[in-house]
Amino acid sequence: MTHAPPMPAWGGSPLTRQLRAGDLARVAAKVYAGEPLSRDDGLELYRTQDLIGLGHLAGLVRERLHGRRASYVVNAHLNPTNVCRHRCAFCAFAAPPGSPRGYDMDDREIEDRLRALGAQGVREIHMVGGVHPGWTYARYLDRVRLVRATLPGVVIKAYTAVEIDEMARLSGHGYARVLSDLVDAGLGILPGGGAEIFAPEIRRRICATKVDGAGWLAVHATAHEMGLVTNATMLYGHVERPEHKVDHLFQLRELQARAPVGGGFAAFVPLAFHPAGTRLDQVAHPTDRMALREIAVARLLLDGVLHVTAYWVMIGKAMAQTALSMGASDLSGTVGEERITYAAGGTSPRAMAATELWNLVLDAGYEPVERDGLYRSVVGDAA
Repeated sequence: MTHAPPMPAWGGSPLTRQLRAGDLARVAAKVYAGEPLSRDDGLELYRTQDLIGLGHLAGLVRERLHGRRASYVVNAHLNPTNVCRHRCAFCAFAAPPGSPRGYDMDDREIEDRLRALGAQGVREIHMVGGVHPGWTYARYLDRVRLVRATLPGVVIKAYTAVEIDEMARLSGHGYARVLSDLVDAGLGILPGGGAEIFAPEIRRRICATKVDGAGWLAVHATAHEMGLVTNATMLYGHVERPEHKVDHLFQLRELQARAPVGGGFAAFVPLAFHPAGTRLDQVAHPTDRMALREIAVARLLLDGVLHVTAYWVMIGKAMAQTALSMGASDLSGTVGEERITYAAGGTSPRAMAATELWNLVLDAGYEPVERDGLYRSVVGDAA
């Protein structure tokens, strides 16, 4: 694997002198030399109390990759059903079959929603939902075809690895055939949802019945081999420990190292756990400090992944702005209507205008770059 070139010389600022003398000295030396960090280094990043130094190092890597540019997309989320046969402990969105809370959008509802979004200039549709026990393989494919027919120009980001695994179960096909059928229907990129934490002992506690970490990785490895770009996520702030998160990030890094040049994961999106309404509601909500640490650690460990996304829906606008100086290079998008976070007590606005995202980046001291759903610049320089 090719690693990034060395950083500029350390310099003599008070911050770099502090880094040389502090508990991040060994890690900082590697970062400045352009050397990959180890698993032990990753644990040190979670142990350190020097969040400013950590953010500084991640910011250096981020600027080496992107300069002062920060991207966003005019997109919308579409969650066609919340009915789900899985009962994940961290999820407040899903409704069991037969629940009065359950919904399943019909074609007319989806088409009306899409036409309204098309009038707003949406470039990406992000479509994920529950694993509905009544859906057939054809229904999954038809939902993608409906988006493509209604909005021919958008990039369709659809179905988590959990849904892909369900489609394989329903059809009897392997992952490659399922993904090929989806691409033929109009799929452009796979979202990263469903990864949660790969460690089996954590998955047994939070999502025991759905595809395991190895299955998630297999779906994305298959997609990469086919030339599909995908995203990756990690759900943090519940019952995991730092060693679980380091292992998760290294498994992603190792998969990215096997991806074709210019392919694989386009972005990593740390997802803050929202406990309200879940079976883990006794867990404290992740702090802002935790959110910034996850961004910075991901940027330092994930060699080869171009973007780390600050998902403003989960961490708020102010923290998303701050994250741009601590490793994030993308703010996700305008979102439109996203039901999953808000089912768990999310308090950020349900949507943000493109002009507001532009100004959010600008006010943070960065250069806003609008992109499409495949992370290609549509305004200005390449994202």
